[in-house]
Amino acid sequence: MTASDRGTGVARPGEPDRGPGPRARAAKRVRRSEARTAAPSTERRPGAAAGDAPAAGVLYVVATPIGNLADIGARALEVLGRVPLVAAEDTRRFRVLAERHGLRPRRVLRCDEHAEARSAAQVVAALGRGEDAALTTDAGTPGVADPGARLVSAVAAAGFRVVPVPGPSAPLAALSASGFPGERFAFAGFPPRRAGARRAFLASHLERSETLLLLESPERAPALLADLAAIDPERRVVVARELTKLHEELVRGPAADVALRIAARASEPGGLRGEIVVVVAGSAGGRAPAGADGSAGEALARRILSRPWARSLRGRDLADLLALATGLDRRAAYRLAHGIPSVGDAECDTPPAPPSGSREG
Repeated sequence: MTASDRGTGVARPGEPDRGPGPRARAAKRVRRSEARTAAPSTERRPGAAAGDAPAAGVLYVVATPIGNLADIGARALEVLGRVPLVAAEDTRRFRVLAERHGLRPRRVLRCDEHAEARSAAQVVAALGRGEDAALTTDAGTPGVADPGARLVSAVAAAGFRVVPVPGPSAPLAALSASGFPGERFAFAGFPPRRAGARRAFLASHLERSETLLLLESPERAPALLADLAAIDPERRVVVARELTKLHEELVRGPAADVALRIAARASEPGGLRGEIVVVVAGSAGGRAPAGADGSAGEALARRILSRPWARSLRGRDLADLLALATGLDRRAAYRLAHGIPSVGDAECDTPPAPPSGSREG
């Protein structure tokens, strides 16, 4: 028997056949293990009878690198290498990844926020023909502050199997490097663009006890951090930018200091680049729960009213902000915003003064 014959089950002439060799037996055990662990879909194509074969088409939701193209798992490459159809947020970005790793899907559909409904119909049709498909985003996990949720919902509603292929995520990468508690955290995505709405948004989140994760564009990040510093200048913040890339940077410190450093960086030639993750430490006191007896909510509202930026808001806008941030009902928030004493405050010699600059909207 030659060296190449050993372990293959090939017998020399004149010797008895001893059956499969160790390599062949090991390969057979692997195939059996894979067959046992593979979870066959129990879902059927629309209109299929109970005895019909399960749907063959599967949608894989595949996370892709957030910067460094090497940060992609073997399973993601295997799926993207064999599915005939890929729905990608940006087809050009996907082709860069595909060329790097030698991926050649037959069809690549655009699936951004403007084309998601049309792409969903095409993906459902492909699954109905028994073809597998994959969904990817520009960077990270589809559906997490990126398109994908509507397509996944349409596929699931049509009765087809949806399989996540987990991987990179910018918010979770930033959280893991922040040093803030991760047992409980809130991912709030992108804040509103308008200054007043953004401040109300921050005020409604900053009294929570869990760590807060935000995304922001480099153009609006300085304004976001300035608002955060105005509300709570001592709150601990980590700004993560260019994660996994050559110029990766994490800026740590009190909100006031970080706001100044990011503003200075934005004024430099080239400015800020890349999507930014802002990680904010939770409040030690927590947030007053909605529907509480009002005392905790009123205390929080008075703290908000003491902030300098609150004086620039109109009475109606300020009342909306207080109601959103504290859980108080609208009437109580309006009373506080306009300095109107409650029944319990009637005996006070001097009612609380309204914030300067506020006026009834």
